[in-house]
Amino acid sequence: MYFDIREELKKLPGQPGVYIMHDEKDEIIYIGKAISLKNRVRQYFQESRVRSPKIEQMVSRIKRFEYIVTDSEMEALILECNLIKEHRPKYNTMLKDDKAYPFIRLTVNEPYPRVMFARKMKKDNSKYYGPYTSAGAVKDTIELLSKIYKVRTCRKSLPGDIGKGRPCLNYHIHQCDAPCMGYVSQEEYRERFKKVQDFLNGNYDEVIKMLETKMYDASEKMEYEEAAGYRDLLQSVKNIAQKQKITSSELMDRDVLAYSADGPDAVVQVFFIRQGKLLGREHFHLTTAMQHSGGELLSSFIKQYYAGTPYIPKELLVQCEIDDLQLLEQWLTVKKGNKVEIKVPKKGEKEKLVELAIKNATMVLTQDREKIKREEIRTTGAMARISSLLGMEKIVRVESYDISNTNGFESVGSMVVYENGKPKRNDYRKFKIKSVKGPDDYASMEEVLTRRFEHGLKEIAALEEKKIDEGKFTRFPDLIMMDGGKGQVNIALKVLEKYNLNIAVCGMVKDDHHRTRGLYFDNQEIPIDTHSEEFRLITRIQDETHRFAIEYHKSLRGKAQIHSVLDDIEEIGPSRKKALMKYYKSIDGIKNAEVEELKNVPSMNRSAAQKVYDFFH
Repeated sequence: MYFDIREELKKLPGQPGVYIMHDEKDEIIYIGKAISLKNRVRQYFQESRVRSPKIEQMVSRIKRFEYIVTDSEMEALILECNLIKEHRPKYNTMLKDDKAYPFIRLTVNEPYPRVMFARKMKKDNSKYYGPYTSAGAVKDTIELLSKIYKVRTCRKSLPGDIGKGRPCLNYHIHQCDAPCMGYVSQEEYRERFKKVQDFLNGNYDEVIKMLETKMYDASEKMEYEEAAGYRDLLQSVKNIAQKQKITSSELMDRDVLAYSADGPDAVVQVFFIRQGKLLGREHFHLTTAMQHSGGELLSSFIKQYYAGTPYIPKELLVQCEIDDLQLLEQWLTVKKGNKVEIKVPKKGEKEKLVELAIKNATMVLTQDREKIKREEIRTTGAMARISSLLGMEKIVRVESYDISNTNGFESVGSMVVYENGKPKRNDYRKFKIKSVKGPDDYASMEEVLTRRFEHGLKEIAALEEKKIDEGKFTRFPDLIMMDGGKGQVNIALKVLEKYNLNIAVCGMVKDDHHRTRGLYFDNQEIPIDTHSEEFRLITRIQDETHRFAIEYHKSLRGKAQIHSVLDDIEEIGPSRKKALMKYYKSIDGIKNAEVEELKNVPSMNRSAAQKVYDFFH
């Protein structure tokens, strides 16, 4: 479609909004926000304006732009965050790491509160501690609290479920005193739970003294195994206490942010301070195709990171003045529901914290530079080499398929997805073969691919009609890799032709020793250097596709082997099956029983009894 940039610039409104730049392939290459779209977008195309070489390069690639008008700059900021996260444009500063941090959740409003692991912080009247930088550390802390205070971590609804069933394993290994059985009073349990809260608030002295006393008492009684258990608990508490280093006399929640940059690569270091204590730290890699100031870089990081994190502290300490400071404060305040401030400390304790974060960021960037380069060579670099081998301009998404069965029994198909040379496990899909009997890999593969693209096309149509918000199969690959040569490739091309889809297909050809030797593409075999990174990437994709298919096949085969004839009877679920086997001891006993007798079995009724009788007769 013809787009006259000069004419379209004249039509720009002077209102706040978001602008979206497209290249000649209509891919989004940059997204930005503006108080005035007219003023901001025009700046990119003013010949008299001095621009850096990288910004000049971006502008030269712009073939058209579009914009979305908003009612306020705040709305523009929120929309910009959402669109950048969705489209990940090449010329925006992008956060490479999409990490989620766990919490310890205390269900304080329950009669018998629980200590639980939580991935997200919700408004559910629970009390959350964290976020922590390690899921392992959270699980270890919960286990430690269970051992010391014997509080529950289960999902039973108490007091309603008290006395129902039996105590769980935690009771038998002395990590819970079974309030579900009434073995501990509510008053005593809540007193223990208060100590759990004290512990998580950093009051360790009482616990340390209590464990030391119990350790020495057990030792004096020559109960050395028990004493060793208390010793290990004591060491765990001391380790946690040492990690909770006091960083401020102010009992305040704050994050300390600092960066170090070198060309297109940057690292932002974040210190997580909660109640005046340093809970942990984490670094984040960013990449940008354009030169940005420190303020622009930190502004981009704050928008991307805090758009997704479940917890926002009261204060952010940063190393330099950042763009849109007041707007970002307003946005964070709205997200948190309480006032959030962004400050640049100039002296004292806070400035030292920022300096420490800068040193850490610089150290990480220096240490990780080679590691990052090696990772890029084995992922995006290897994918670029495969693109070159196949004569394709760019490959981002690859889908690989395989069939697994045992002599045609429980045939399954696997779909494994790699993006930018890395596995994207959330997009993996399993297919249980429905239409093919026996070990026919070609027919099975045709069914798998047909179902995959039928699903995708239906979901795309439903999205366009706004019948669904998202689909599982809507993203189509740039390249399909088949586990085999010409035959498998032709099956894939046949399916694609049926749906009028233009997607490249190549086969991973094996030698006589079942090792990959090359790619079959466009009716010819392309040899590959077996010592190259592209060969290693192809091998990883092939191995992962095999693994995923075989694991699914094994799981179905295992289920089939423990299948009971009772599973085939309508109205007979796990509890009734268990009751019947307990009552009759064998299938023959059930088979020979009359309806009147069957309906007397616990959990059975006349309807279910009649179903069992009819099934065997």
